[in-house]
Amino acid sequence: MKKTIIHKFLYAISALLVLGFAILTIVDACRYDSMLTSFPFYAFLLINAVTYLVPSLIVFIVALIVKKKFTNKVSK
Repeated sequence: MKKTIIHKFLYAISALLVLGFAILTIVDACRYDSMLTSFPFYAFLLINAVTYLVPSLIVFIVALIVKKKFTNKVSK
């Protein structure tokens, strides 16, 4: 993989993680029943956020750093 497209690949991974969070949250909302579950719906959101959004943010920041690093190398 060329060094110039690594940051695009990382952006795509980050976007897929956010999409996974959205899809899983919608599925959890459809299946959630307050009478059968002992904890509130925001617990599902918190678990999904830790599982998907935190890694997405980390990958996004790495993509920004990689992009900045390679654009500085190319321009010199």
